[in-house]
Amino acid sequence: MSKKNIAILIFDNAEVLDFAGPFEVFSVASNLRDDKLFNVFTIANQKQPIAAVNGLSINPDYGIAQHPKIDILIVSGGVGTRKLLEDRELLDWVAAVHEQSEITVSICSGSRILGQLGLLNRKPYCTHHEVYSHMDLIAPEAIPMKHKRFAKAGKIYTSGGISAGIDLSFHLLETLAGKDTAIATAAYMEYNLQLQ
Repeated sequence: MSKKNIAILIFDNAEVLDFAGPFEVFSVASNLRDDKLFNVFTIANQKQPIAAVNGLSINPDYGIAQHPKIDILIVSGGVGTRKLLEDRELLDWVAAVHEQSEITVSICSGSRILGQLGLLNRKPYCTHHEVYSHMDLIAPEAIPMKHKRFAKAGKIYTSGGISAGIDLSFHLLETLAGKDTAIATAAYMEYNLQLQ
């Protein structure tokens, strides 16, 4: 496969493991394969520090106004997603990137963003267990999969809460780079991998 650009959207009050988990999986996998698989970077509304959940300060690599081509978009979750539902500029950006992406992913309550855009209508999705009731209001036509860790709907993938994003990342890694790469990455991370 050709090297893919993976953009992870972060914002104030993003859940740390929602972006750090996928970042680690794809970065480690690429490192183990001579950095030939993925270019992983963070992106935010502007290229200035964001304060993730519990106050962790993160410097995004890019702002939404200027960034490399995005092959895979990962939308983090966290309580900050509620505020993003009113951010028309960011929503329009996500919609535009989704049109061009090979894969669009939401982690945890990042599903709110995809739901708000109508991208989950009549499609199965996962989110944090405390967010399904809010999703019923945002995307009443979407199909909740409360018993699953993650779900696929075309080129859209959604995961359940927080740690489920790591499971989804490994699933995508296996799909994109093969089972051996997924196993090697899990071994390096000392992660108990359960491939589906």
